[in-house]
Amino acid sequence: MLLDNISVTLGSVPLLSGAALSIGAGERICLVGRNGSGKSTLLKIASGEIAFDGGSRFLQPGCTMRYLPQEPDLSAFADVMDYVQAGLGPNDEEYRVRYLLGELGLTGAEKPANLSGGEARRAALARTLAPSPDLLLLDEPTNHLDLPAIEWLESELKSLSSGMVLISHDRRFLENLSRSMVWLDRGTTKRLDKSFAHFETWRDEVLEQEELDFHKLGRKIAREEDWLRYGVTARRKRNVKRLSGLHSLRAEKRDYTHKLGTAKMAALDSATSGKIVADLDGVSKSFSERKIVDNLTVRVLRGDRLGIVGPNGAGKSTLLKMLLGQLTADSGGIKLGTSLETVTLDQSRATLNPATSLADTLTGGKSDMVMVGDQPRHVIGYMKEFLFKPEQSRTPVGTLSGGERGRLLLAKALAKASNLLVLDEPTNDLDLETLDLLQEMLNEYPGTVILVSHDRDFLDRVASSTLASEGNGKWVEYAGGYSDMLAQRGEVAAADKAEKKASKPATAPAQPKAAPKMSFKQQHELKTLTAEIERLHGEVQKQDLILTRPDLYTKDPKKFAAATAALAELHKKLETAEERWLELEMLKAAT
Repeated sequence: MLLDNISVTLGSVPLLSGAALSIGAGERICLVGRNGSGKSTLLKIASGEIAFDGGSRFLQPGCTMRYLPQEPDLSAFADVMDYVQAGLGPNDEEYRVRYLLGELGLTGAEKPANLSGGEARRAALARTLAPSPDLLLLDEPTNHLDLPAIEWLESELKSLSSGMVLISHDRRFLENLSRSMVWLDRGTTKRLDKSFAHFETWRDEVLEQEELDFHKLGRKIAREEDWLRYGVTARRKRNVKRLSGLHSLRAEKRDYTHKLGTAKMAALDSATSGKIVADLDGVSKSFSERKIVDNLTVRVLRGDRLGIVGPNGAGKSTLLKMLLGQLTADSGGIKLGTSLETVTLDQSRATLNPATSLADTLTGGKSDMVMVGDQPRHVIGYMKEFLFKPEQSRTPVGTLSGGERGRLLLAKALAKASNLLVLDEPTNDLDLETLDLLQEMLNEYPGTVILVSHDRDFLDRVASSTLASEGNGKWVEYAGGYSDMLAQRGEVAAADKAEKKASKPATAPAQPKAAPKMSFKQQHELKTLTAEIERLHGEVQKQDLILTRPDLYTKDPKKFAAATAALAELHKKLETAEERWLELEMLKAAT
């Protein structure tokens, strides 16, 4: 497939201007860009769903193609089976339908009106993948899926020979599947024939070079204007070509589109809470015969970042309500800390009225001011901090993209002072840059964070411990993020297997294996690592302080480049040191 020089204008505003997309057999391309940049529009044009204003679209004759929309519509079908089968071609095998529905936890008898968002997404995936088409166009395929489903989908897509174009903000998903990147930015596309692991460094280099070129353009215009003012009059009159060139340079500068701004996220800190935020002791909860929580003991302390993971239906929302004291336990004790001021971000976004304007949603419709903590702020200025344009102030919430609605919820939540943030799937639909800022904000937040997420990379970056469902109401807390949990789960699984084997009668008594002991060298290393990590944090803060100077890049580009390189090297050393510290701490705990 080939899209060339595609242009689309919404009203008087150009959305796409010269965008291109080409995909060959077996290629795996990830289409990335800011929320509202036109990624879904470009994918709909590729699928033939919508028309475009200019450019060309070519699809190889005989090529079979399937498109997964962000919001599938099943309303015209009697049940899920009818919906999935309607996506098959005349030569497609029906066995794939039953296989995929089974793998995705559906029977096919489900009625569309009763489906949750996750179930509708699973049905749409089955319909899209069943024909094994030559080309797959997938718009946010991991949305509303739980972690087991995301990992299954990765494995299934890797096994297919289809060409793929993926839109996703799930870093781990992109890292595991991508082979090439197409970046949609300010209406045009740029391509990198490397995986997502290389994308962000490349993107930053492109933007840095653009700003440098723009700066050079400004200096060139200044030189030409100086020549026009002070050059010889007769020469100036004769050199019409040079004057025309100056007009062209001015037009180029006028038409230059600067890189999009960056959201400014900061959670307002309120009074410090008590040391213990929530204490659950031997807590159990069931609904009818189904155990949701079985004899759970967990303590959340001030400053913790607790991640909660598990498949859909495991009881994450129930557990969250118990941690917040909103739901009583069948047995066991629940104690909440003192002086808690809680801000909750609900993944359903039910608090947003689709008919209310963006500005009225933030202000309550009473004035043009939004209260940020106890300080009034003009709503337009506050909107800009979350990348909303002033002309969007009267836009109904229902017309915003999923990512824009996510940013709006964050803007509402972060306007309130708190010392406990409870975030239920906060990463849904957010673009990569906004995810980075949310992560940084949570890491700097002085209060406590309880986080439910299916984003593995985000959990690794934010969570200090992970509470995971082990099935049948059992929940286990692991130190660290999602990857740390997987590593520790492997050790637990191996220990369980050894225990079961030991419980069987044996012909000869098994000799107990001594636990590994820390050597003196490792003990000394652990002590020195703590000081080294502190030192590295201090160095990082110093380099950050240098880079916060707004005029550094223009006045001293060499110092800017040196500080940037030093910061990257420090982060690398810090990550290595922290990983080694965790490894030694786990060895110490096992001794």
